[in-house]
Amino acid sequence: MAQRGNPNQDARAAGNGRYIRTPATAQKDARAAELRAQGWSFPRIAAELGYGNRSSAQDAVERAIADITREPAEAVLHFELERLDAQLVRLNELEEKARAVLTARHITVSNGHVILHPETGEPIEDDAPVLQAIDRLIKIEDTRRRNSERRAKLTGIEAAIKLDATVHEVTQQDLELQEMLRDAKARVAAQEEALRDGTGGEA
Repeated sequence: MAQRGNPNQDARAAGNGRYIRTPATAQKDARAAELRAQGWSFPRIAAELGYGNRSSAQDAVERAIADITREPAEAVLHFELERLDAQLVRLNELEEKARAVLTARHITVSNGHVILHPETGEPIEDDAPVLQAIDRLIKIEDTRRRNSERRAKLTGIEAAIKLDATVHEVTQQDLELQEMLRDAKARVAAQEEALRDGTGGEA
C-alpha cells in the first residue's frame, strides 16, 4: 500500500532541505532496486514504496546500484591504504637505522685486525658503511615520494591537497638529510685525498 505524504521528509536536513542518506533510506533504496530487477516499472515502485514520483523511484534505484559498485572499490581502497601505511612505517624504521650508521664512526678491519694509517698510526675509517647508508637514504626518500604519489592517486583531489601540506614538512626533513649527506661525502673525500697525498691529515 502506498504511503501518504513525503516519505523522505525526515531524511532532509533542517533549514537547508538537503537530502541525507540514512540506513533506513539505504534499505529502502535496495528494496527499490530489487523490485526493478523483478521488472517493476518506476511508477509502480514509487507507488509501492511511497516515493513522491517516478523520478524519485529511479533515483533510489540508481543510488542502490552505486552502493553495489562502491563497496568493493572501497574495500580495495582500504587494503591499498593499509599497505601504504605499513610501508611508510617500515621506511621510517629503515631511515632511523641508516641515519645511525651515517653518523657513527666505522673502523677498517682486516682479518680481525684494525688497519692503521701508515703515517699517523691512527685507525683508518671504513667508508663503505657510510656510502651504503647514503645510498639507502636516497632510496628511502624516493620510495617515500612514490608512496605519497600513489596515496594521492588513490584518494583523489582532497588527498592531493593534503599531500601538498605534507610535502612542505618532508622538504624540511629532506634539507636536513641533504646536509648530512654533504657532510658525509665531504668527510669521505677529505680522507681519501689525505691518503693519496700521504699527509696523514684527518678530516
